Amino acid sequence: MYVNGEWTAALDGKTFSITNPSTGQMIARAPKGGHQETKLAIEAADHAFKSWSKLTANERAHYLLKLYDLMHEYQDQLAEIISLEMGKPFTEAKGEVAFAASYLQWFAEEGRRIYGETIPASAVNKRLMVIRQPIGVVAAITPWNFPLAMMTRKVGPAMAAGCTSVVKPAGQSPISAIAFGRLVEMAGVPKGVVNIVTGASGPISDEIFENPTVRKISFTGSTEVGKLLVTKSAAQLKRLSLELGGHAPFIVFEDADLEAAATGAVESKFRNTGQTCVCANRIYVQSSVIDKFSELFVEKVKALKVGNSIDPSVQVGPLVSPESLEKVEEHVNDAVSKGARLLYGGQRLKGKLSEGLFYEPTILGEVNSNMLITSEETFGPVAPIIPFETEEEVVRYANSTEYGLAAYFYTENFSRSVRVSEALEFGIIGMNDAVPAVAQAPFGGIKESGMGREGGHQGLDEYLEEKYISMGIK
Repeated sequence: MYVNGEWTAALDGKTFSITNPSTGQMIARAPKGGHQETKLAIEAADHAFKSWSKLTANERAHYLLKLYDLMHEYQDQLAEIISLEMGKPFTEAKGEVAFAASYLQWFAEEGRRIYGETIPASAVNKRLMVIRQPIGVVAAITPWNFPLAMMTRKVGPAMAAGCTSVVKPAGQSPISAIAFGRLVEMAGVPKGVVNIVTGASGPISDEIFENPTVRKISFTGSTEVGKLLVTKSAAQLKRLSLELGGHAPFIVFEDADLEAAATGAVESKFRNTGQTCVCANRIYVQSSVIDKFSELFVEKVKALKVGNSIDPSVQVGPLVSPESLEKVEEHVNDAVSKGARLLYGGQRLKGKLSEGLFYEPTILGEVNSNMLITSEETFGPVAPIIPFETEEEVVRYANSTEYGLAAYFYTENFSRSVRVSEALEFGIIGMNDAVPAVAQAPFGGIKESGMGREGGHQGLDEYLEEKYISMGIK
């Protein structure tokens, strides 16, 4: 682990193993930290905050830009780590590294624009102003599916704002976080500004939520865990940012460019083997074009290469865990038992890939709302196609979920694009765009998909407090 600028094992020497989901083989062991290790990391962050928060925005930007350069310099090595530990296809993992680095560059620049304001006073002998100051020590709890991008999306704005941080990476992907810690060290970031603690979620999370020094927590993960964290934060009213689950609709209207829509559906659904919180979960296609769209979609999915994630030519890798594979099977079997038709795929891969956690890219037709896949997040390479008749009907279908993270639709009708964009109850809308996330725009959901925003200028706001100052003068 990386604590106070030093590399350290768990105090009791315990470790846990990381398994390559493409092969089933153990690739590394990481320290199994807990309460005490987390407490030491928080203390280090608290000590570093006193000096880091006093640096100028330009000085903090210098370190962020150095990290940005290092991430590009070591892009291949970082991508290999991501691919080996959580199964993301290597070429896609390289894209994640560049995406992760973009948040460091964006917030290095945005940190120079932490503006305050002056307010007209009600009396001639007063002056009123508002300043914005860093909130303090931040805890970042990151997921396995984007182990670097979700970390820089939290640590980047925290550093730019003047905060220090303690990072708790997911148990499936701690090596990416440790590698980032190495880059922090290489960049000469002062000790204690970024601390990385690996280990069991329970003890680490308990210390984060019980320790009053931690003022802010940013979490990316499931809605179920997010709700528990809201409860845990209540005792000290800790500020939370939560990026939680999704169940994204992907709507194809009859006036859409069907070739573009089918390409977009593949990009959204099968990115990271369907293991993203914003990937298409329900593909609604207007009945008049459903046969043509399905034909195009199946043709494109058949062309996807499935295999060991470290192979640069592979586009679809393994699931991250046996539990994830079992859930995919459950959703497919449930749908087929209730009348869905397999248009392509539908089983675990055998032969050379049988040792890994591989499932065929799968397309289901004639899907209806009685099937689990239309209400539960699959987090796997399964695309259900659902027919609809009218715009009003499909908007109602799309919004009929407790989730509100991302939604997509394809149309060439301008008026429809405005109506549907405004009617969909989601925090992110991709209109003729299957990959909308960028560093300079806010990312986050509504309803049970979370609170707060990451990216954009809004992402910096999450790490700042506003202080009102009323000054009496003579």
